[in-house]
Amino acid sequence: MPPPVRTTRDTWIEAGLALLAADGPDAVRVEVLAQRLGVTRGGFYRQFGGRRELIDAMLDTWERRSIDEVQARVESEGGDARSKVRRAGMLTFSAELLPLDLAVRDWARRDGEVAARLRRVDNRRMDYLRELIATISDDAGDVEARAMLAFSLVIGNHLIAAEHPGRPRDRVVRDAARLLLGEMTPM
Repeated sequence: MPPPVRTTRDTWIEAGLALLAADGPDAVRVEVLAQRLGVTRGGFYRQFGGRRELIDAMLDTWERRSIDEVQARVESEGGDARSKVRRAGMLTFSAELLPLDLAVRDWARRDGEVAARLRRVDNRRMDYLRELIATISDDAGDVEARAMLAFSLVIGNHLIAAEHPGRPRDRVVRDAARLLLGEMTPM
């Protein structure tokens, strides 16, 4: 009879994702994960065929959380297209998902397989934005431009270090979102 499984597959995946977000892909090593979890490497090999299988499972989890779960939550909470676009951006780049998304983006610069996965995820994100924005505008060029601006805004907000004298950054981002979604200035 095989020994009982003490450390679940999901526990290994979660530990791998945390390590990826904190220290990058090169840090995601079986020995390091086992040490952090306080278990032996043997437990890892009862769950995974090797590091590549863990990496694939980690990327699957990231994709599911950043696309499927975000869209499901946005749709379940309802609202008009503008509020859905805002909510999708806030959830996709939340404190929980942002460090992982940035780590995957950095990793994709050096790994073709990860780059292909990121492209698929970003294409799905853009498809969702297009779908929502198409309810605001019926001009295909306008829809594409607004989707690109919306996506660029939420990513760029975390990559641009510029200051905004006299205005808090969150206010500048809200104003930018309002402009690109064609909303009137509040009175």
